[in-house]
Amino acid sequence: MKPEISIIMPIYNMEAYLQRSLDSLLNQTFGNLEIIAVNDGSTDGSLSILRQYAGRDDRIIPINRNNGGVSSARNEGIRNARGRYIAFVDPDDWVKRDMFMEMREAAEREEADIVMCTYMREFGTHAKEKVFPLPDMKIYRHQEVQDRITRRLFGPLREELAEPDYLDAWGTVWGKLYRADLIKRAAASFIDLETIGTNEDSLFNIHVCHHARSFVFLGRPFYHYWKANTSSITSRHNPLLESKFNNLYGHMKSYIRERGLPEEYTAALHNRICVNTLGLGLNIISEDYKASAFTKIKEIRALVVRPEVASCFAGFELQYCTGAWKIFFLLGKWKMAAGMYFMLNVINRLRMRKTGGVDNGARSNSAGRHRHEQGRTGNDAHELLSPDGPRRHSV
Repeated sequence: MKPEISIIMPIYNMEAYLQRSLDSLLNQTFGNLEIIAVNDGSTDGSLSILRQYAGRDDRIIPINRNNGGVSSARNEGIRNARGRYIAFVDPDDWVKRDMFMEMREAAEREEADIVMCTYMREFGTHAKEKVFPLPDMKIYRHQEVQDRITRRLFGPLREELAEPDYLDAWGTVWGKLYRADLIKRAAASFIDLETIGTNEDSLFNIHVCHHARSFVFLGRPFYHYWKANTSSITSRHNPLLESKFNNLYGHMKSYIRERGLPEEYTAALHNRICVNTLGLGLNIISEDYKASAFTKIKEIRALVVRPEVASCFAGFELQYCTGAWKIFFLLGKWKMAAGMYFMLNVINRLRMRKTGGVDNGARSNSAGRHRHEQGRTGNDAHELLSPDGPRRHSV
């Protein structure tokens, strides 16, 4: 029987977590699904676990290949998917038992091209829900999808600037259910992380949302996002991060230009560039970057005096920012690198404290990636800022 839902899971050295994730999928109340498990050149016991599970349950479709990175692995999964719907789950995460039953019912009832749920951030010792300031269910149709969802993926506007920690919270591919024919209609695929850093999810969603006719938001935390012992792009210094972000901006600019999108898309992208100075600044001050404080301040200044960044800050609407965020972005607007350096260190210490110090370096079992790619399986950009829930406007 042809499966209704294809769940795509890219895997690289995830033996410590894989069974938990697979069990959560196989125990779903909605059973007509397939799990396309792409073993991306694992060197641990991940492939053995996959084969054991596949021997017990034919809904698991293992694909074994040489390591090519998470984007390539997900693209491989899309090519092999047979379901009417496609979902993505990372192998160190897990989902609630009724996730796909509830999301498919919403998709069928509302004739939705995309259904999105919220998520729990799991830190090992505690968990925090990522709460979105929306009702339990919100439906967007036709032009609303473009005005409220697609444009938001480019960056925040107006009141959205009050919550910089939501920069890419809409952009993850996990926690969503897509109609397979939408992905085909959009000709959507994932770009290599080597090109754009950690935002392959957002670019993928820009392509599919641009072609979507309906989008359903469910304010229910069905997805469990595992952050314990993970590293983000802010925990290890990545000297290529700024250039990768610039490549991301280039892709977004080209998309806006080629499709003749409204001016507010460009304004949103300019705001993204300003907000991303926080993530880039945290990258500069990371502890494993052994440069002096003076050198780090010089690099922060070089970042904010770049003509493109300075131009974006010139139009940045500070009146919508609140608390310490307003001070930080004001310092960026004024190119006061020493003040930014001080605030970045305070922000980073508070982030570490509130997560129980989980950002303690890279782990070897980051899913579905090249050995030199940082971070977990997919897009960590939605977690660059405060990890302590919604509406945190102070550091």
